[in-house]
Amino acid sequence: MTTVVFADLVGSTSMFERLGDETASRFVTQLVGALSQVFEQHSGRVVKLLGDGLFVVFPQEGDALAACISIQKRFLEKPIRPGGSGAPVQMQMGIESGEVAEIDGDCFGDTVNSAARLADLAGAAQILTTQNVWLALGPLQQASLRSLGPMHLRGRAEASHVYRVEWQAGRDEDATMMGRSLADSASSQVLSLVAGEQTLQIDARSLGLSIGRGAGATLTLNDPRVSRMHATLEWRGGQFVLSDASSYGTWVYFGNQSDAVVLRRTECYLVGSGQISAGCERREGSPLINFSISS
Repeated sequence: MTTVVFADLVGSTSMFERLGDETASRFVTQLVGALSQVFEQHSGRVVKLLGDGLFVVFPQEGDALAACISIQKRFLEKPIRPGGSGAPVQMQMGIESGEVAEIDGDCFGDTVNSAARLADLAGAAQILTTQNVWLALGPLQQASLRSLGPMHLRGRAEASHVYRVEWQAGRDEDATMMGRSLADSASSQVLSLVAGEQTLQIDARSLGLSIGRGAGATLTLNDPRVSRMHATLEWRGGQFVLSDASSYGTWVYFGNQSDAVVLRRTECYLVGSGQISAGCERREGSPLINFSISS
């Protein structure tokens, strides 16, 4: 068994536009080199550099998780701003464990593809993994993983049970001891929704919103496939939860994946970014909502 990590820099396109190719390339090269050293300190082997990211393998799931958390904490505690201005650097990461075929130092297989899809799915400063990794960890590390339920990863026929690593948990506990509540930390998460000309945002302090064809819905979709009260969105237990209450169902597409999580009087957690198609599969003319979560 091999554990695979994909770690990608968030927002590199805008950074290259702002700094120019030469300055941005020099910055990314130095950053990726420093990250390689961190992964190697945790028993990882960098298989290849991927422009603004890394592909790394580990012999143990716990080492991979520790390396990813270490890097995320470094970016949080000592923000790096390319060129001395703009948004600080953030990484999105995916971890998967399983069989890997190694040929001439490179690695191939479903495990590699899954880790790459998880990194694509993750939001900024997030680490996503699967039940394969969760099962291999000890109780202490398992406690840092929050279940997001089944999700379809592009290229895989079956849904994978996905977990989000709550790597700031220790920091939140420290903040609580200093008199700050966990809710203060959670409130930094914002869910943005765009449907046509409608734009809405909710956070941890919001009462939630409703989606439907009826006039009483917070976000209105005027389409016969959409129920009058089709679905609800709320912050619950540290997650944004989408609950279907419709006649025909709701399709949720995460990241750039073509397969959907289908909800029929059921619910799922939203993570990263993607699209919600109400009442039918996503196709031309279907009632679509674009969503993204930021902090």
